[in-house]
Amino acid sequence: MGSPIVGLDIGTTKIGVIIGEVAADGSLKIVGVGSSPSDGLRKGVVINIDKTVKSIQKAVEEAELMAGVDVGSVYVGIAGDHIKSINSRGVIAVSRSDNEITRPDVERVIEAARAVAIPLDREMLHVIPQDFVVDEQPGIKDPVGMSGVRLEGDVHIVTGAITSVQNLQKSVEKAGLRVADIVLEPLASSYAVLEDDERELGCAVIDIGGGTTDIIVFVEDSVRHTASIGLGGRNVTNDLAIGIRTPLERAEEIKRAFGTCLRGGPADGEYIPVPGVGGRENREVSRAVLASIIEPRMREIFTLALRELQKNHYLDTLGAGIILTGGCSQLHGAAELAEQVFGMPVKVASPKGFTGLVDAASSPAHATGVGLIQYGLLRRAEGKDDSASPAKGRLGDLWNKAFEWFKRYV
Repeated sequence: MGSPIVGLDIGTTKIGVIIGEVAADGSLKIVGVGSSPSDGLRKGVVINIDKTVKSIQKAVEEAELMAGVDVGSVYVGIAGDHIKSINSRGVIAVSRSDNEITRPDVERVIEAARAVAIPLDREMLHVIPQDFVVDEQPGIKDPVGMSGVRLEGDVHIVTGAITSVQNLQKSVEKAGLRVADIVLEPLASSYAVLEDDERELGCAVIDIGGGTTDIIVFVEDSVRHTASIGLGGRNVTNDLAIGIRTPLERAEEIKRAFGTCLRGGPADGEYIPVPGVGGRENREVSRAVLASIIEPRMREIFTLALRELQKNHYLDTLGAGIILTGGCSQLHGAAELAEQVFGMPVKVASPKGFTGLVDAASSPAHATGVGLIQYGLLRRAEGKDDSASPAKGRLGDLWNKAFEWFKRYV
């Protein structure tokens, strides 16, 4: 079986841990799931290391107990509105005298593409190859073996704030874990929820977490754009707590059990018991009132995502539409409201492609955690998995990562 592969989703409202093993047939088997409330982050960024460490330890212990294994190294998800991305192009002359393009040529063109100036307070997290151009012939996924004089390569570069990345890593290490790699959360989620034809046709994954809503765009089987919006499920909960005057914990429970994004439904006349704040008497609130509070905030989140896609001119390239995932995507009516805003097909996607604890791990809330394991599984298949040995450093080997993604999307 080998050592377990572990995904650690450090979110604003919850810490999620998924433990997976490689089955005899090479497939992924989920053997442990753990979660704990997150109390040390704001909008995906660590603001209290000690609280974050305790939350991580609690979630890991729960998953370890379920799986019966000890966790040593983890793939960690990162998100937040400090994440920025750019597309870049590199150009080189083919080195061989017979003009055959080799793997070192591809390495050189990717190196040329990533040689862009970024601010001193930021660092590269991912360099993801998109496609190549050989002597003005575009749209080539793998140019190795082709003949050409000039090779151009397009890459998608993801950067993060150095301090945010360092605080995330410190929290994980203080919890007694090694960091095998740090992975952009919507990138990980896409591993867990997307079909191959959705990547090819073009789609946008919108991962609605607790503190942020993260977006990743695929066009022609390549990552074209990533972005983050500083609103999420916690904003919906806060609105609800203020609107119906109830504690945050109870507002979260009511949101999950009775919340809806749609007004005018048949259940609008149903009344929900709501505990008062500070010992005040309980009251009853109709589901129509809940919808009148939840719908505007969810519409705002979708509208901001729409503007992000419009601003970067990707809206017309999404042949497969919008894929919603993340905990807040489970709200009743979320897909229907999103279809109104985006004007295209929308579906809510759950993680798939694994066996074992399917019921425990198949919620959209676990999309990032399962995706992190699938990321690690691919690295292990290619002999690049760091989880069974001491971590090589936070960024690991950028070139291995780049070629991993190159192979993944060819």
